[in-house]
Amino acid sequence: MNEYIRYPAVLKYYNLFMDKRFTYPLLIVLLGSLAFIPFLGDVHLFDWDEINFAESAREMLATGDYTTVRINYLPFWEKPPLFIWFQAISMHFFGVNEMAARLPNAICGIVTLMIIYSIGCKLYNERFGLLWVMAYIGSILPFFYFKFGIIDPWFNLFIFLSIYFLIRFQHRQNNAEAWMFIILSAAASGLGVMTKGPVAILLLALTAGVYLLIHRFRFPVKWYHITVFILVLSLVGGIWFILLLINGNYSVIKDFISYQIDLFRTQGADHGGFLFYHFIVLYLGVFPASILALLSGQKVSDETALQKDFKLWMVILFWVVLILFTVVNTKIIHYSSMCYFPITYLAAWAVYYISNQEISFKASARYSLVVVSIFYTILAFAVSQIDIIKTYLLQYNLIQDEFVKGNLQAVAGWNGWEWFPAVLLPSGVFACLYYTRNKLYANGFGILFFFTMLFTFFSMMLLLPRIEAYSQRAVIDFYKSLKGKDCYVERAGFKSYANLFYFQKPPVSQFDPHDYDRLSQGSLDKPLYIVMKANDKKDLLSKNPKWNIIYERNGFVFCIRNPEKLNDQ
Repeated sequence: MNEYIRYPAVLKYYNLFMDKRFTYPLLIVLLGSLAFIPFLGDVHLFDWDEINFAESAREMLATGDYTTVRINYLPFWEKPPLFIWFQAISMHFFGVNEMAARLPNAICGIVTLMIIYSIGCKLYNERFGLLWVMAYIGSILPFFYFKFGIIDPWFNLFIFLSIYFLIRFQHRQNNAEAWMFIILSAAASGLGVMTKGPVAILLLALTAGVYLLIHRFRFPVKWYHITVFILVLSLVGGIWFILLLINGNYSVIKDFISYQIDLFRTQGADHGGFLFYHFIVLYLGVFPASILALLSGQKVSDETALQKDFKLWMVILFWVVLILFTVVNTKIIHYSSMCYFPITYLAAWAVYYISNQEISFKASARYSLVVVSIFYTILAFAVSQIDIIKTYLLQYNLIQDEFVKGNLQAVAGWNGWEWFPAVLLPSGVFACLYYTRNKLYANGFGILFFFTMLFTFFSMMLLLPRIEAYSQRAVIDFYKSLKGKDCYVERAGFKSYANLFYFQKPPVSQFDPHDYDRLSQGSLDKPLYIVMKANDKKDLLSKNPKWNIIYERNGFVFCIRNPEKLNDQ
């Protein structure tokens, strides 16, 4: 081809484009952008976590105070501010909306794909890097999480990088690399602390501790390396605490530490779960990588020392996270999301060596792929038929909960194409089985990951907006209708941050958010709007006779309490 290109400048760019060192990263960025950025703002933010963090970012913009994390303009000590800073920056440029709140994680998704591709290339080659990218973006929950505005994607990335740089420190070639990797590892861990708190140090310490136990504490590190690591970690991870100390916010630091301790000792409100909760979440949620990763226990003979060590670190990281959050009383689905890195790595490892015909694609894995894909097919199809199913549920009075009954009465705007995701996953699985049976492994696993990615993408595009319409759209539309009005907007009987974010509560308010006596009976200077669930209507209205119902919709009851002077008119 080169002989047909006469102009040197054109030839230069042609050769650059044909160079896989340039083309593959470019394609990964394009794939990540197309997967994670579109439709970010199509669905309202979900309670609690999404709206919680977005509201803290909004209040930073409203107050101009970026050192104190707040909710309802009161200090919020549960999380450090790094991710909230990312959201505040995004809102500064794109406005206070859903897209801006979720964009930082879409960017995190693109960055994550680039990083695991680069690491895969370093460990093996470009093919392994691409397999890891496909295993990550082609698994359900790892894809899903980059489309939501929660802390965990950035936190997981920082901890993973800290461990990776620690591995590179261990396998350093010279003294310069030793200093570079120990500083990078400490800095990444410090960013993890700034994102989610001391659990970052705990995960790193436990993972490294188990590795040291296995190797009988043989590790090429000197005391001055440890000293520098601690100094860098303290400096990067302690920025927020230093700012709080400078501003005299000692109580926030105290409350933050107390909260972190209580998080491990007690069960969070509405976040309990059975012992093997995270085992089920990871097995089903990280499909199909979770099934393929189980094949990584097979032995191969041609691994380098770095490859063997990296795999061991990933196995240790997986079990540390899984056991730690199994023991913790609070069970939340994203607590185990750190496992996505080791699971997808082990899946890529298995696919790589299956493709090289060095390990076998066992029948148990084939059957598991079929069974789990059938489960998701039934689930996706059932969700797509909710508008039909709900008719029978309501007609025969099969649901007793008044709030759920009201939810199901919502008009979700079904368009008839919601069944489409249900056909994607089984199509991908059966195509995979067909090609792998004929030893066309690259085709088979490539189709499997690609179709799973499409399943997740179209499920979020077609099904999630309808689910949101049933669960919360009525109440959020009510809050949005009051935006900019001179009034109070509160909820009673349930926990939510939606009233703060969608009403966009101004920072100046005479109403104490914890003064419930005034909310129910005391004097007011402007109208107070209250939202409650249908289940609580009778009890709350009997206790608060000054609350008058405006209307009821989809399981929510919307009330108003006017100031006394308005009532007298």
